[in-house]
Parts: sequence; C-alpha cells; structure tokens
Amino acid sequence: MSFSSLRPFLDVLRKEKDLAIVEAPVDPYLEIAEIHRRVIQEEGPALLFTNVKGSSFPVVTNMFGTSRRVDLAFGPRPEQLMNRLVGALDKLLPPTPAALWQEKDMLFDLMKIGLRKTSRDAAPVLGVSRTEQPLKGLPALTSWQEDGGPFITLPLVYTEQPGHPKKHNLGMYRMQIFDEKTTGMHIQIHRGGGFHYSEAEKRNEPLPVTVFLGGPPALIASAIAPAPENLPELLLTSLIMGSKLPMAEDPLGGHRIPAEAEFVISGRLLPFERRPEGPFGDHYGYYSLQHDFPVLHVDHVWHRKDAIYPATIVGKPRQEDYYLGEFLQRLLSPAFPMVMPGVRSLWTYADTGFHALSSAVVRESYSREAMGTAFSILGQGQLSLTKVLMLTDRDVDLENFRLLLSTVLERFDPQKDLYIFDNTSHDTLDYTGPRLNHGSKAVMLGIGEPIRKLPSEYTGGLIPGIDRLKPFCPGCLVVQGASYAGDPQLAERLSVQLAESGCEWPLVVLADDADMAEGESSFLWTTFTRFNPAQDIYAVSEQGRHHIRYGLPLVIDARMKPGYPDELFPREDIVQLVDKRWKEYFPA
Repeated sequence: MSFSSLRPFLDVLRKEKDLAIVEAPVDPYLEIAEIHRRVIQEEGPALLFTNVKGSSFPVVTNMFGTSRRVDLAFGPRPEQLMNRLVGALDKLLPPTPAALWQEKDMLFDLMKIGLRKTSRDAAPVLGVSRTEQPLKGLPALTSWQEDGGPFITLPLVYTEQPGHPKKHNLGMYRMQIFDEKTTGMHIQIHRGGGFHYSEAEKRNEPLPVTVFLGGPPALIASAIAPAPENLPELLLTSLIMGSKLPMAEDPLGGHRIPAEAEFVISGRLLPFERRPEGPFGDHYGYYSLQHDFPVLHVDHVWHRKDAIYPATIVGKPRQEDYYLGEFLQRLLSPAFPMVMPGVRSLWTYADTGFHALSSAVVRESYSREAMGTAFSILGQGQLSLTKVLMLTDRDVDLENFRLLLSTVLERFDPQKDLYIFDNTSHDTLDYTGPRLNHGSKAVMLGIGEPIRKLPSEYTGGLIPGIDRLKPFCPGCLVVQGASYAGDPQLAERLSVQLAESGCEWPLVVLADDADMAEGESSFLWTTFTRFNPAQDIYAVSEQGRHHIRYGLPLVIDARMKPGYPDELFPREDIVQLVDKRWKEYFPA
C-alpha cells in the first residue's frame, strides 16, 4: 500500500485499531513524552493527542513504533522492487531487446519514480501562511527534563548544494526552538546538509533551508535512510511510494515543497553564525551536551488548514528509530554489493545508536580480502562513523548478534584479526572519545574454519576484583566489579590475570551490572555506547613490524567513565502525574 500523506496512513491505523486518540488535555513539556515511552515499551498503538496545551494543533507520535505499523506504512513492494532491480542488472548491462522485454514490468515501475509538479490549488500544505512570529504556537515537545528547550524532533531538512541545485539532501537534524523566529540546527559536519553548509560558508553565503514536517511516510523514512551519497532522497521517497512525489512551488520563494506535507518551515543558515544548542536526550540513551551549532532564521511557515504536528521521542532503545532502521536496512541492503563488491550482507545495530557497531558477511576469495573490504565499508558515507566493525565470511543472520559474535570468536585470531585505529572520526552523539567528533575504531575478523571451541558456562574459580559474572553467549563473558571511579585500572589488571590463568573465554566485558548479559538489546546498548576502542580494549600484546599482536582474552571496559553524559531517566513527578492520569488518557 502506498500513502500520499499522513492522513490516509492514520485512517488505516484507525481502522486497524492501532491508533489511540487522546482527548484529555496534555502538556508538550515532558507529559506527552512520558505517555509515549510507556506505550512504545508495550508495543502499543500510535498516539494522536487532540488537546495540547498552548497549541491549536494536534500532535501525532509513535507512528512507526512497531514492525507491524512499519509494514502497514510501506508494504512489501519497495523491498521486492529493490531486490528485483539489483537482480536484473546483470541482464540489463548491456541492455538487449530480449532482456528489456523480460523485465518490462519492473521497468514500468521504475518509470513511475520521480517528482511531479503540482499547482498551488492542489497543494494542501499551502493552506495557511505565517510570516509574523511563524513558529508561535507550534507544539514542539520537551522530552527530557535536562533538555535545553523544546525541540522539533521529526524535521525533514532539505538543502541544495550551493551552485548545484540538482544535488540535494534530505536529512533529519533536530531543531531546538529558541524563539518564534529562530531555531538551532543540529546539522552535523559529516552529513549531506553539513557538506552544503560548509560549501556555503566557503562562498560566504547564507544557505537556504526548507524543513518539511509530515508528508508521505516514505518522505520521513528517506530522510533517515543510510542511502549512498549520490542517491537523492526525494527519488528514494518516490521509489518507496511507487509513484511520483507531488511538489509545489513556494509562492513566497525558495525551494519546491512536498504538496502533501503538514508544515513547511523556510529559512536561512547564515555563514559562521553559531549558538549553543542542547543538552538533548538522544537516541544513544544519554544526554548529548550543549555545543555550538548553526542557527536557522525562519522567514515563513506554510501549513495545512487542519495541520497535524508529527513528532517522535528518542531515548534508550528501543524507540521508533529502531523499527524504521530495520525497514531501511532491509530495503537498501541489496544495493550494498553494487557499491562494495566484497560485501554479501551488512547490518548496523539500532540498540547501539547505529554507528557504534556494524557487521558484515564478506567474501574471502583470497587471503585477507576481508580486510580490504573493511576499509571499503569504513569509507562509505555514514558507515565511515562506525566505531566497531565485525566481519565474517560465514553465512549468518547478522540481526542475531549472539550468533554473529560467537561465529566471529570461534575464528578470531587476535594476533592478525584485530585492528585498532586511533585518531579517527566519531559520531557527534558518541561521547566515549577524547573530544567531540573524535575517537577510534576497531575491526574484528572471524574468517574461515573455527580455530577454537567456545565455552558456554563459566567453570573457573574466583576472579580477583570481580563480584558477579554471567555469560552473554558462547565465548563472551560479562563480569562486574568496582566502578571505574573506584578502580580505573581494573580492566587492565583483569586482562593480565586472565591471560596468566589460561582463561578460555576469548572476550570478557567489564560492566557496572552483569545483568545486562541477560538480553541482547541491553548488552548491545550498555557495551557499545560505553567504550572507545583505543582507550578501553585491554589485552596482553607485543609489537613488531609496525603491528600490534594481541593475546587472549580481550577485555572491554564498558563501565561508565567520568565525563560521560548522564543516562536518561524520566522526572519522578512526571512519572507520578502520568500514573495518576492514565485512565483520563485512555478511558477505554
């Protein structure tokens, strides 16, 4: 099923009894977010709040908060088309009349992809224009008590490369509302919009920016898709929709805008202007701290006469980005071998914030080909921010991380299969490195036949400094001891002690709470958001020929460190308020 806007999608959710309408008055400051978090934790319905304090606009959240709703939003057709397209390339290059005829149905579908110009009368988003105090009354949410202010959390930020308007980018960069005419723009340097702003600054020119809120569900998905650098997101939107995306000219000047959006915010980023933005409770599950970011000066806002404000809540996994990320990876994964021929499948893990951990099944047709493929992966767009990359040539389901990790550990020789690179780029939201946007990377290879049998139960004796321990999967043991503040050298001592005692576990993770080993999601989140490879991986080692040869076990120090941002917890009085009012929200 293809949806031209949010409206028919919400109608379907209503018919499917997968949309809860909350008519009780609610506050966009913390209250809506707490309701949302409880509902998504229970895999509950999408939420439409019709009585929002301080605003005349209803707010919809949790539209994509289950796999079922994502399937309803996009259906199987986009994945089927992508798989068929990739599979047909060998037949169509070079094209022959017979091959073209054989794939005529697919080629007909591809002819539907593109943009379609529509008139002002046929563009509902142009129903109302606001030029004086254009952001006034917008029901932007404050999700966490330490947030720097209300944020637009589902903005689809459109920019064009200065001097090359056909090279556009659609990204999602949070926007802190400063006042009724200005917002922050968390436009990160390694994203398409960041490249465009950097180019505008080189030319000492303002960068025009248009922000879409709502529109077809495919437009929202495309904004966060890890698409190849040269794939325009608006065309990806059209591919997911299965029809041309209707676009209208802005009567007040500026970029073309999606005719079916709910709101459109038009403005400019001035060159070399920065303002403190944040803190903000982000999808890593911590507060990203206050930093200087560009400022959007809003010129005007268009919106539907009956506009619905779309929003999302981010925080500890799993949130809406998890389910959208699953869909987008399935959609785009067939294209990865086209860009990186050595890659058979690739996955990034939403539970780690995506960039903290990636894995791939790769080809090993000659010795060490996998290492070349690792460099290729780390050179691709957003994948260049990967902190830990695990590779195997075995045909495993990468979404099953326990299975993947055991498969790698069975084959992993740390003397030649572990590489740690310091002084590399980090995701802006990852604070485990020494400073913003800086950190390190680790590559682990698990290639060929097994070289060891992995333990599944711990049968050794007491480990000095360790209070509790639990296996996570065959080969990986989680241990708990003193906090980092109480014993910073514990991980280093542990690596030496375990090596000298002949420990049979190749990987040991030192955590603040060993119970995190009980669930895959908790293990991924706790481990990979709390260590920087160059600083927090310990092993006995020796150096030669400009290479470090590591011994076993590897010890990862995944304890909270001084200087890390605070973990996200709701404010207790808001928890009590929502407890008290729950039957008001959902009287049925």
